[in-house]
Amino acid sequence: MTVTIDGVERELEPGTTGTDLFADRRDVVVMRVDGALWDLAREVPAAAAVEAVTVSEPDGLMVLRHSTAHVLAQAVQQVNPDAKLGVGPPIENGFYYDFDVAQPFTPEDLKALEKAMQRIVKEGQSFVRREVTREQALAELAHEPFKCELLTHDTEGAEGASVEIGEGDITIYDNVRRGGEVAWKDLCRGPHVPSTRVLQNGWSLMRSAAAYWKGSEKNPQLQRVYGTAWPSKEELTAYKERLAEAERRDHRRLGVEMDLFSFPDEIGSGLAVFHPKGGVVRMEMEAYSRRRHVEEGYEFVYTPHATKAQLFQTSGHLDWYADGMYPPMHMDEERDVAGNVTKQGQDYYLKPMNCPMHNLIFRSRGRSYRELPLRLFEFGTVYRNEKSGVVHGLTRARGFTQDDAHIYCTREQMKDELTTTLNFVLGLLKDYGLEDFYLELSTRNPEKSVGSDEIWEEATATLREVGLESGLELVPDPGGAAFYGPKISVQARDAIGRTWQMSTIQLDFNLPERFELEYTAPDNSRQRPVMIHRALFGSIERFFAILTEHYAGQFPVWLAPVQVRAIPVAEAFDGYLQDIAARLRAKGVRVEVDTSDERFPKKIRTASKEKIPFVLIAGGDDADAGAVSFRFRDGSQDNQVPVDEAIDRVVAAIETRAQV
Repeated sequence: MTVTIDGVERELEPGTTGTDLFADRRDVVVMRVDGALWDLAREVPAAAAVEAVTVSEPDGLMVLRHSTAHVLAQAVQQVNPDAKLGVGPPIENGFYYDFDVAQPFTPEDLKALEKAMQRIVKEGQSFVRREVTREQALAELAHEPFKCELLTHDTEGAEGASVEIGEGDITIYDNVRRGGEVAWKDLCRGPHVPSTRVLQNGWSLMRSAAAYWKGSEKNPQLQRVYGTAWPSKEELTAYKERLAEAERRDHRRLGVEMDLFSFPDEIGSGLAVFHPKGGVVRMEMEAYSRRRHVEEGYEFVYTPHATKAQLFQTSGHLDWYADGMYPPMHMDEERDVAGNVTKQGQDYYLKPMNCPMHNLIFRSRGRSYRELPLRLFEFGTVYRNEKSGVVHGLTRARGFTQDDAHIYCTREQMKDELTTTLNFVLGLLKDYGLEDFYLELSTRNPEKSVGSDEIWEEATATLREVGLESGLELVPDPGGAAFYGPKISVQARDAIGRTWQMSTIQLDFNLPERFELEYTAPDNSRQRPVMIHRALFGSIERFFAILTEHYAGQFPVWLAPVQVRAIPVAEAFDGYLQDIAARLRAKGVRVEVDTSDERFPKKIRTASKEKIPFVLIAGGDDADAGAVSFRFRDGSQDNQVPVDEAIDRVVAAIETRAQV
């Protein structure tokens, strides 16, 4: 029979398997047959197109991680035969598996499970696929209530259930020892690596957490074990080092150490207060952004934090976004002495978005085509009722300030305005020190959207064209759009290679229709504007967190809470440095003179711990020469720099937004 293997036609004997084809390649873990992933042990059909999939490819790595999840589940049931199985999908950087057990897993339990997994790996058990009927699967897995629930097609809400069951054949995978004995089995769509020996030493269990079955508090609470898996021990070690570095950079820890912000219990989860040092950083971030927006032709507006419900009924947020909004406040109701309602009240909501209010500003008077594009900008604080389990420092908060802009333009201006906006966004992000970007195009979810197919197609095509013309990689995000229109999001990689979603640019034909927005065209006809939603940082708080982690707290000079600390070698030189500090302050530099009673070496260590960009030191020789010694964050030092030159250096570093 003729088969195409990695693009080359070959003649094969019937019954040839993927194992036969790729026996000489130990890095191949599965094969792609006519576009679908298959186990290597399966027979290759005639006229098929077959490709080798290596363990280092995304698909191969996913299979490796899912196979490791199976070994975890087998180990759990070896140690605790009463444990019931949930689902165990691969995820970014690893895998998890959910279990119904009497007691939560402890760190000691995870160590015991790792040892049990190691024994399974060394046994070299094979992953053997079996096609079964639904009735057979229900009979074989009658002792597994969650698996049986999936088999009855009740998979809604079960994140990761697609690895267990979906459209097509129902399959069970047996873990088979070398003598042919079935050691364990699980409902699974596969595929898997050929043998547990492929897993070797590139995996580790990381932590455990509680997780509700199908994500609902109404269902049983299971215990989720997270792990990571990589093709080699070296890659596992590198991943753990990246995690350790991320932990060192965690903005929540640095926020405390550097006295930037906090989350007082008295205020509530996900609601931050900024301390003076954090306030300075935020002030500089906002001030530079304001200046650049003015230069780009934006006009500033301000809107209140709460509004009547009708506004969000008009916008559609109460239909599509109510779960993300805080509960309403019922206001303005009046009653007589008998308790009878004499005036109906109104529901008010804390705003989750600024766009409806900006639409009201546009609609407040007649608009001419001569005013377009009209770019309205606001640092607008919004409130979102995030579940407590997803609140995470400043990166996922319940109250935050968006640097929100809404641009109203004509159909003819639309593409140029999108291009201009994207270039502005990328340029401003670079000014804050981010350089490595790609774009993501989020398209319509038919079940969660409004508007005609034609409008969505036009909007999506325009955004795709703008994205491609930028020269950046454009990655599809099917179904990820907001309910009113598609979007491009700028994805930025930070200093340690992590990806953060930054700015979003959304093209919207629907809200102008819902709000009946109009402008007068050159022929005096009334036309609908196109609306572009644009958040550059996303939120000030989240961007603050990203920059804190990107720089590991070592902000560039222009953003640093304290830009210069002057440290005298002895008390006699306090006045000399105070005079220099006064000259720096006159040029807008944030400078402190350390006149505390601490010893000189302790003062130097304190400045280093606080990640201050410049430390100016003065002793007798410096004072005699009209100079200072410059000390940098890395401990290097320039001695006897003339005072005028030192001041010029500091000012230049601030003006050029230099990192030191």
